[in-house]
Amino acid sequence: MAQNPDTYPEIRDAVARLCARFPGDYWRARDRDMSYPSEFVSALTESGWLAMLIPEEFGGAGLPLSAAAAVLEEIQRAGCNGGACHAQMYTMGTLLRHGSAEQKARYLPKIASGALRLQAFGVTEPTSGTDTGALRTTARREGDHFIVSGQKIWTSRAEHSDLMLLLARTAPLREGMKKTDGLSVLLIDMAAARDNGLTIRPIRTMMNHATTEVFFDNLRVPAENLIGEEGKGFRYILTGMNAERILIAAECVGDAKWFLDRATAYARERVVFGRPIGQNQGIQFPIAKAYANMRAAELMVREALQLYDNGANPGPEANMAKMLAADASFEAANVCIQTHGGFGFAEEYDIERKFRETRLYQVAPISTNLILSYLAEHVLGLPRSY
Repeated sequence: MAQNPDTYPEIRDAVARLCARFPGDYWRARDRDMSYPSEFVSALTESGWLAMLIPEEFGGAGLPLSAAAAVLEEIQRAGCNGGACHAQMYTMGTLLRHGSAEQKARYLPKIASGALRLQAFGVTEPTSGTDTGALRTTARREGDHFIVSGQKIWTSRAEHSDLMLLLARTAPLREGMKKTDGLSVLLIDMAAARDNGLTIRPIRTMMNHATTEVFFDNLRVPAENLIGEEGKGFRYILTGMNAERILIAAECVGDAKWFLDRATAYARERVVFGRPIGQNQGIQFPIAKAYANMRAAELMVREALQLYDNGANPGPEANMAKMLAADASFEAANVCIQTHGGFGFAEEYDIERKFRETRLYQVAPISTNLILSYLAEHVLGLPRSY
């Protein structure tokens, strides 16, 4: 399938060349022992791709979110996995839009150079899930420090990150308060926190996603690491969450293209009963429908990116892009397996690995059902369902 030529073709070509250095056998080896793809992340860092959103004055490229989306889409389309490092793209939204001048000067140059990794995003908790206003992790102000206690779960890449964006409650809920009031964002120095109140426990999952649960036991965090105003953190985090959903939607589009490329190539080459299986409508139609749904999702991603790049915080579009793209990638994954038959389950074809990886995005970073609830209430004006 031809690429769209109007969205950063030079970036896409360069990323594709880099990804060619990390073929399927590299990812299969990482998958077997559930290890972090350090060499791949280092190559992306050294090439500047993870510093796309950081302003030039701090050593980055100063490009908009759409450029980051192009990078991540191409990573997935090449059969690689951007899940090892994509958080550095979307956590930038909170720091860039709401961090102080001093915080940007202190951290951004080191993040751009690769001296620091900003990969961990501490929001979800075991008891609250996506109900962010119900989180229980607290940050109590004590002089020039916050004292953090609580627990986060599904905090991916915590073991491989130098910095974490943490959302914690700095003011207790009182009658009349919105559940999302009183939350604040802190930037956590992971190296300083380890063995000083921070404990990280890996969680083994069906895909190699380097995810963990994180425990805070009276962790002292300098007050100067507060991002923005105390108590307004939920609004700041939404900036990162919408960027996260848009970028993961772009990754899902890349996944869908990878699956469709594999399915169409195999359908042309595989001969059964004296004819290529792609000549049969029972094979053609599912692939064609998956392609149409991928293209529709791709257009929704572009609309969300355009709004975000123009300074908006497009909640509906970000959520729709994520849902439609996740659906499209999972449909394409199913079609690819069905087209390959038994070979689709063989490790050496990489399809089963990519199938497991793209399945995640029906659930994370927000489930499809919650997106539907959001659209029903906030866009369509229907009664709140939860």
